[in-house]
Amino acid sequence: MTETMTLWRPTGPQELDLVRDSGWTAWPPRLPDQPIFYPVLNEQYAVMIARDWNVPASGAGFVTRFEVDAAFAARYPVQQVGGRDILELWVPAEELDEFNRHIVGPIEVVHEFR
Repeated sequence: MTETMTLWRPTGPQELDLVRDSGWTAWPPRLPDQPIFYPVLNEQYAVMIARDWNVPASGAGFVTRFEVDAAFAARYPVQQVGGRDILELWVPAEELDEFNRHIVGPIEVVHEFR
């Protein structure tokens, strides 16, 4: 059995539509101005981003949760981008397809803000 790491991703409605279109199995390619994909390591941080950033920007914010193969995820050092609990993995955009292949199970929506 594969050991997994739980990650969260705050997202807006457009990105969520693309995840839904994938059958809840993959994150869409980054836009040209998005050089990294950054899932976060704790739910509270994801809630803060979805509620405080995504809602004002697009009218809705969602928090998703998913599992990724822990051995694969270990190649991406944890980035502390603020306080002690503001932690992200930085996945280069060109590695997102491979990252998606290491997602275990579905991507699920766990919070919605409007």
